[in-house]
Amino acid sequence: MEFIQKMSTVLVVDDTPSTRELICGYLRKAGYQVIEANNGKEAMEKALAHNPDLVITDVVMPEMNGFELCRSLKKNPTTQNLRIVVCTSKNQDIDRLWGMKQGADIYLTKPFTETEIMEAIQSINI
Repeated sequence: MEFIQKMSTVLVVDDTPSTRELICGYLRKAGYQVIEANNGKEAMEKALAHNPDLVITDVVMPEMNGFELCRSLKKNPTTQNLRIVVCTSKNQDIDRLWGMKQGADIYLTKPFTETEIMEAIQSINI
C-alpha cells in the first residue's frame, strides 16, 4: 500500500533502535521529515526545538516514559496542540484508557504493520 503525504515533520520516540528505525523508515518512505529521540526527556527537548506536527512514542522508556511525555507535551503552551500516537506493547484496556487520558490521540499496540501506522497518522490529518 502506498502512502504519499505532504512534508510534515514527525518526532519518533522509542528506546529500542530497531523499532525506532522501522517506524522512521515507514515515515521517510511516505515523504515525512523525521526527528528521532531515545526517551521522553530527549523528545520533549526536540519537540520544543523543532516544532513537529506529530509525535509517535513508545511508553516504556528510561528517564521519562511515554505517558509522562504526553502529559508534558499537553501542559506546555508551545506543544499543547501536538498530535500524539502512542505505539506500545502495553495492550491492556486500562493502559489504552490511561494513554488517552494523558493526551494521546491514537493508541496502537505492538506488533504493528506499516499499514496500521500510516492509517493512524492519516486518520488524524497532519
